[in-house]
Amino acid sequence: MQIDFEYQDDVCILRTKGRFATGLDADYLRTKTDKIKKSGRRKVLADFHDVPYIDSTGIGFLVGVYTSVTNTLGGRFVVAGPNHRVREVLDLMRLSTVIPIAPDEASGLAFLNAEAPAARSAEQP
Repeated sequence: MQIDFEYQDDVCILRTKGRFATGLDADYLRTKTDKIKKSGRRKVLADFHDVPYIDSTGIGFLVGVYTSVTNTLGGRFVVAGPNHRVREVLDLMRLSTVIPIAPDEASGLAFLNAEAPAARSAEQP
């Protein structure tokens, strides 16, 4: 798993690549979460289009980032572009009822930049 950061205006984009699975270095994930907090950006988009698989390690990271962004920073968070398998895991864990999920990056950015969240999901009807 690789997590890179890109900044677009007031949005922090997490570019994630690879399997998000057990065996990832916990310090690496903690460092990435801390970097998000220190960035000063309250809008975070996790780009998951290059993530073929996610397990409890990835779920823990997503929940941790979501909690940090929304509760600690008072910001907004969205997962963009998960494939069918990753989406199934998020649905099974019922995270898709809590964490907004957008079909692609453009939709995710539109969700983050909307005046007020209309719903918990960033998906288009």
